[in-house]
Amino acid sequence: MSEIVLTIGGIDQLELYGQKNSKLNLIKGAFPDLEFNSRGETLKISGEKKQTQKAKSKIEQLVKLIRRDHTVNVQKVKDVLNGNMAYELEENVSDNTESDGPVKSNVIVYGRNAKGIKARTRNQKKLVELSEMNDIVFAIGPAGTGKTYTAVALAVRALKTKMVKKIILTRPAVEAGESLGFLPGDLKDKVDPYLRPLYDALDDMLPPEKLEHFMQTRIIEVAPLAFMRGRTLDNAFIILDEAQNCTSVQIKMFLTRLGPSAKCIITGDLSQIDLPRHQRSGLFKALDILGELNGIAKLTLTSEDVVRHKLVKDIINRYEEDAHQYKDQREREDNYRDKKVDSRKDDK
Repeated sequence: MSEIVLTIGGIDQLELYGQKNSKLNLIKGAFPDLEFNSRGETLKISGEKKQTQKAKSKIEQLVKLIRRDHTVNVQKVKDVLNGNMAYELEENVSDNTESDGPVKSNVIVYGRNAKGIKARTRNQKKLVELSEMNDIVFAIGPAGTGKTYTAVALAVRALKTKMVKKIILTRPAVEAGESLGFLPGDLKDKVDPYLRPLYDALDDMLPPEKLEHFMQTRIIEVAPLAFMRGRTLDNAFIILDEAQNCTSVQIKMFLTRLGPSAKCIITGDLSQIDLPRHQRSGLFKALDILGELNGIAKLTLTSEDVVRHKLVKDIINRYEEDAHQYKDQREREDNYRDKKVDSRKDDK
């Protein structure tokens, strides 16, 4: 049995514990085998030594955030408890937007209400760096790793800093097990559901009135991939999302649209291909034949980069394990069938 007494001073304790101890209850839920007792500026943690040390570390991270930002919301508490804020906390820097000189920070761009949109994992940080050094970046990884969100943040930053004149966000309109063909409305009404994740990211980063103005003036364009055919995309930051659902012809068409001053990020999840069985994802071929070209970079994100619910990481790992087992089983079955065919030939 171990007991640790923390002194919580110099911060608003309500920010740490929450209204009616709502945030403290989240901490207790993350460490169900520990006992927490708060009194004044002290917090006593009792239980197994390894767990008490881990809880102490998490609380110290939260205190560090509150001292830096003066506040910590419920989502940040969850992020700290899930281990998603570790990289951000490595650099104890200020996010002061009024600083005269460059500030080394994970903030990519400031969104609505001056919210700092940050690279929250090492690979997200790597995506930022690769985008700065290359004109085309392939960001491949499972759902929830922040591929699209980070890419959109980079595009918004490029627009705000006048590095580009427009943003183009595109996706292949491939049905993921559902059919939208019979939905009412015009073509835009039918394809908008495919593009909703891109709109959601933009909503986080731009005030509604400014986003609407940019959309109306086509400074920001969100459109299905088919709408890119025949165009030259220049002075633009272009994101091709869900590229695993592109055929090889579509990806070649898209890449050959890029003008001399274009920047591009292509995101995809090779474990979620929604193309018909007879069609192979063109993303495989693009990664194989383009990865060594100067100016093109590849980045693979993993379940360790997941910034959604803590169970998403476990779900991804289980599906990956199942996929490997299925692949091994199929290979054994194929080898068995091949041996049977060979033995029949020998008998003849």
